[in-house]
Amino acid sequence: ETIAIQENLFPEAKLLPGAEKLINHLHRTGVNIAVATSSPKDSYDMKTRRHKELFSKFNHVVNGSDDPEVKRGKPSPDIFVVCASRFASPPDQPTSCLVFEDSPAGVKAAVGAGMQCVMVPDERMFTTTQHIPQGVNKVIKSLADFDPQEFGLPAY
Repeated sequence: ETIAIQENLFPEAKLLPGAEKLINHLHRTGVNIAVATSSPKDSYDMKTRRHKELFSKFNHVVNGSDDPEVKRGKPSPDIFVVCASRFASPPDQPTSCLVFEDSPAGVKAAVGAGMQCVMVPDERMFTTTQHIPQGVNKVIKSLADFDPQEFGLPAY
């Protein structure tokens, strides 16, 4: 039953406001970008089916549920450590990585990996600060509110 629901809903997944602009900008300016998702590959493929061209701009994707190098799920930092290690030129310091996360477990994983983290919480789930983990660098309501220069990235 869950699979049937996913097969109906996931292919209709819409991009978050500001996502397309941000991804295109980072790709165009030569910033290495990747996806680290807990979703299994088949779910990820369903969710991104309508956006293949945009998602092709990522250097790589780590599907934590299916990846043998990811030993523990979020809030363990494993997925982000593995993801960073797969860049052609892995970052010298984890602090040079910036993670965008929507969940408290993901924020804890990014912070645990020593990476910078911007949280974009789902307003329906996180309406109070008690759901914002310590160590997050910034919380924004939308990716459209993100200012790349705040994190040393090229301006729009």
